This record gives sequence, structure tokens and C-alpha cells, in this order.
Amino acid sequence: MSTTDNQYKITRHSCPRNCYDTCSMLAYVQNGILKKVDGDPKHCYTNGKLCAKGYSYVNRVYHPDRLKTPMMQTYRGSGRFIEISWDNALDIISDKILALHQRYNSHKSLALNKYSGNFGILHNAAEGMFNSLGATTQAIGSPCWSAGLDANIYDFGDYLTSDPEHMSSAKVIILWGVNPAWTAVHSLPYIFRAKEQGATIVVIDPIYTTTAKKSDIYVQINPSADIYLAMAIAKIIYENKWYDEDFINKHCHGWDSYSKSLAEYDLTSLASLCGQSIEIIEKLAALISCDKPVFIWTGFGLQRHLQGGKTIRAINALAALTGNIGIRGGGVQFAQQQSWEFNYNILMLDQNPQIRTVDINNFANELSALDNPPVKFLWISCRNLLTQSPARKALMNQLAKIDFIVTVDQFMTPTAQASDIVLPTTTQFEEWDIAASYWHHWISINQPAIKPYYDSKSELEIAQLFAKALNAKQPNTSSFPISMTPEEFIDKEFNTNLYNKLGITNWRELLDAPRKYKMPLAWEDLSFSTPSGKFEFLTATTLELSRESVMGISDKYPYWFLTPHAQFGLNSQFQNLAWIQDLGADPCIIIHPTIAQKKSLTNGSLAKVYNQYGDFVAKVKISTDVSPSIVLFYQGWYPNSNIYINDLVPSLATDMGKKATGSAGVAFYNAFVDIQKL
Repeated sequence: MSTTDNQYKITRHSCPRNCYDTCSMLAYVQNGILKKVDGDPKHCYTNGKLCAKGYSYVNRVYHPDRLKTPMMQTYRGSGRFIEISWDNALDIISDKILALHQRYNSHKSLALNKYSGNFGILHNAAEGMFNSLGATTQAIGSPCWSAGLDANIYDFGDYLTSDPEHMSSAKVIILWGVNPAWTAVHSLPYIFRAKEQGATIVVIDPIYTTTAKKSDIYVQINPSADIYLAMAIAKIIYENKWYDEDFINKHCHGWDSYSKSLAEYDLTSLASLCGQSIEIIEKLAALISCDKPVFIWTGFGLQRHLQGGKTIRAINALAALTGNIGIRGGGVQFAQQQSWEFNYNILMLDQNPQIRTVDINNFANELSALDNPPVKFLWISCRNLLTQSPARKALMNQLAKIDFIVTVDQFMTPTAQASDIVLPTTTQFEEWDIAASYWHHWISINQPAIKPYYDSKSELEIAQLFAKALNAKQPNTSSFPISMTPEEFIDKEFNTNLYNKLGITNWRELLDAPRKYKMPLAWEDLSFSTPSGKFEFLTATTLELSRESVMGISDKYPYWFLTPHAQFGLNSQFQNLAWIQDLGADPCIIIHPTIAQKKSLTNGSLAKVYNQYGDFVAKVKISTDVSPSIVLFYQGWYPNSNIYINDLVPSLATDMGKKATGSAGVAFYNAFVDIQKL
């Protein structure tokens, strides 16, 4: 697509941020300048609308702080960066890589740490370039969704979502630990449509979120106690015989053990642990078991606790218990990747790279233990790990021991500031790519609308340039294709089955409109991918009641430290934009009036939040949206401040995650603090 409308050239794009909605958008260009961005009405999930972040993209593309050319720090830690040419950057970095190979007779001293700050199939070029070198060191796992993925694999055999548009067919919608009014705004029309048709909307969350304020029933649960609420609901359903016996007998495995454990639990203890009355638990149990279909949306925050995987499994069990699986408008939805049915040739896995892996969530500790050879060179892409990874101070100490660090980014983030060379990269308006969602089932395209900003280059072009530079100095070092165009790379990522599911014969048809991947209801045929071929209930041992979810809480650090997503930021992105800052999203410590009174704090006063790992100072906001047990601070990157909230978050692993991603997730929300007035 490239049309004109009132002298604009209009091109088609997709937001590549790590977000549920993966919005399709239109760019309006005049005289080579991006003038505005709008939603694409041909995408029938996002329906021509964007969130505030999406509408801010022009501000992001032309932000005065956006990197224009490669930058080299005179020495790491100096803060003094000088502009260098791409040729100079290529020469310096390729010399470092080859010198390390000569020293260790291996490329394992090279490490890649990359995640999801810029989604897209062609953004796998960094991994492909590394894999083309042979054996290297690469961070694996996910700080985002690992425990929940494993939970769904154990229960269902895979992780699938039904079409989220089917929410409008539900009679009950339970938004459990998710705040779509902030983080998946395009889901709201389907939720409201269901409500107009008589559906009951339930929100379960420790925070009285914007979504909760639009619900029919709000349950303010104790942090990390969702597993106990799920088990209490299940116990009431079991004792009242509200369960779907026919579904259980035909399609479930482990019922005897699971039901026996339910019979043995004390309902009063479960209610106490989750902080709810038995009356509200009984009401939820009646809703879930009596009003089909029930659509349960389990958020990612639920599984960012020590018992995160077990929590998701306990909620999944409620759907199986009541036969709410495989029906339109029902089921438990977490995430999916079935629509990501690409060939992934760009990863160069046919080169059998024999990667030496390190846990992305325990990166500092695992790097420190590596030898033969140690990691001496680090390439960072699509992430800002110094604001997003736990235990930042330990990470900083480990990075100081690495000889050379390269970061690819659009801005001089804290991670970029800790690098030797920073390489500027393009936005989705300056490059080709294909984007899919882990929530809805639509596939969209990015096509170049404008020329790359100054000397910025796409991840793919950067990979090709380095492969070429390495081979020029030492032939056959890299096998990454250096002459293929982006379109030729995309050609190799599609296959007949994917085309059939999208109803197209060539990916270029996406230039006319996004396409929906044809996928049945999740588990519609009730044939599960587990060892038994059935839904598998938790066993008695995994359902054991424990206080492990509150490990670390003490008189010294008596408050839960919760750090969820901000409304106008996505991880560490967007908060540096003036357009977003003008919306008034100043960082603040949010506490209940009870804490404020105890600590003599008032609205706007400065306070220090601290624990044994670190501290930060910010203004206070007093709100009854949080309970008296919580100190809340929305996560992100706050430029021109010394706020690093991840200093206070220890590197604790969740109970699951290795099966799906290779490493356990991060228990971000098992952090505990105290607060004092300054």
C-alpha cells in the first residue's frame, strides 16, 4: 500500500512494542516527513484506534534526543560520547570480535542479550548474525510470561487463546490480574458489548485499577494470594456439586487427587490468606459455575510471584471444573503464538550454532560464573536491562567486568550510557517487517514510509553490515546473508500453511490490509496436547498450602512493593517523550491513607522507599486505590532522575518457566519495602 490522500502518502504499519494489541496503523507522509499516525480501520480488532502511546509516534520519531549516528564513549563511565561513522564503528567492533576469537579460539566470549523492545520477524536478525558465527553465548528465557506459559503447557499441553473478540459472547468476564483499560485498551469495546448484553464483569486485582472501576464486581485481593482465592472458589464449587461431572469424566485427568485435596482444605484459612469474605467467594463460585460461558483473562502480573505458575494452574482448573473450555466466549486466556507460524530462517538455526545459554533473568550471576571462556563482549538489543532487570546493582558490577559493550537503540538509555558504542536503529516507519500479536490473531506489515532518521539503520541492515565487515577481515567468519533485501528475507519467512491460514497467496497482500490468522476456538475439539490427552488438574502436592508467597515480608520491610505497567509507558519506552510527559504521568509513590498517617506523609511530600537492596526518593500520592499493605510505584524509565526501582527488586525465580522459555520467570512482585518521610 502506498496511496495519496490530500497530498499525503499513506503507508501501512504495525506497532512493534511488547503489547497485547499490536495495533495496525497508517502513516501520513508529506514531502518525506511523517506528519501524523492514525489507526488502521481495516484491522478489525483495533478498529482504526490507537492508544495514547500510539498517537505519540511522530513525537518519538523526531524526538530531539533520538540517536542520529553511532556514538562511542571515550571511556566507559565517563558519560562523554563522541560521534563516529558507521565505518569506524564496524571497524572497531569487528576487530574486537576477531581479537577475542583469536584469544579464545571460540566466539563464546561474545554474548547477546536481546528481548522484546522492538518486535518483528526481521528483528531476529541479531540472533541470526550471532548464530552465523557458530557457538556464542546468548541470554535465554523471558522476564515477562514464562511461568504462565508453563502452567498452560502442563494443564492443556500448549498455550492458546480463543479469539478475544469472542469476549462479547460471554455471560461472565473475569479480568484476573489484568488492567486492559491501560494495557489492552482495544479489548474494552468487546467487554462493554458483553456488559450491554447482560454479562457480569469481575475484576480481581490488588489495585483498584481503571478497569476495576468499570466492573460490576471488584475483588481487592491480597498480593500474591490469587492461588488461595482460586482454590477457595474451587472448594465451594466442589462441595456444592456445581462442577461439570460429564466434562470432568470425559476430558480431565487427575480429578481424584485434585478433588481430594479440595475436600481437605479449610475454607476459612483460604479466605484469610486471600483477604476475602466467604460470602464473596461463594458469589464468585456461583457465577463461574452457573452462568456459561465464562471468559477468564489471566494477566501476566499473576505469574510474577514465587507461586506464579501454580497460580495460573489453579485458575485454569476453575475452567475445567465447570466445563468452560472449548466454547465460544469462554475459557481461560493467557497468550498464544500459534499465529506466529513463520519459518524463522533469519535465525540461522541450520548453522547448528550450539549456543552457550545464560538465564536472562539471572544474567549477572550466571555471567560471573562463566569461564573457558569468560564473556568479554556483550551486544544488547531491543531492551533497556538497567531499568528493567532485577538486581540492577549486581548487574552493573558484572557489566563493569566486560571488556566491550555494544547497545543498539533509538535513545541514550541508561543501558546505552553503560556501553562503549551505541548504534542508532530505525523505527517501524523506516523499515520493512511483519508483526504478530501474542493476544489477538491478526498479522500486519511494516513498510518504509520515510527514509531512516539520519544515520540510523534497521536491525537487519546492522546484522548484514557486521557480517560483511567480519568476512572482509577474516573470510567465512559469518554465514549471515549480506546481499538479500528485506523483502527477500520476508519471502523466506512465509510458508503455504501460513498463507492458507491468512487467506492470501503472498505476503505483499498485507500491504492492502492486515489479515486474520484462521484459528479455531482454543481447545474446541477438547483434544489436549498433554501426555494424557486430557486437561490435567494440579496434583495434591502442587496444591499444598504454604506461606512461600510472602517470603521476605518482615517487621523491617512490612509492605509489598508492586511495580506494574504505567498507563502511558511500556516498560521503559515512551516516558521520555514530551508528548507523554504533558499527560501528567509524573512518577510518584502511591500509598494508602493508613500508611500516610503512620509515616506522617502528605500528598506531594518527598519520601524514601527502601529495603536491604537499595532505595529511591519520589513524591507521595495518597490513594485508597491501593490497600494498606502495598507501596505502589509504576515501572519504567524516568529520564533526568535517579529513580531505579529495580534496585529494590531481588532476582527471585518463579516456580515455572523453564519448559517454555528455557529459564524460570522473575518474581518481580515478591519485593518488600519500608517508607519514610524526608
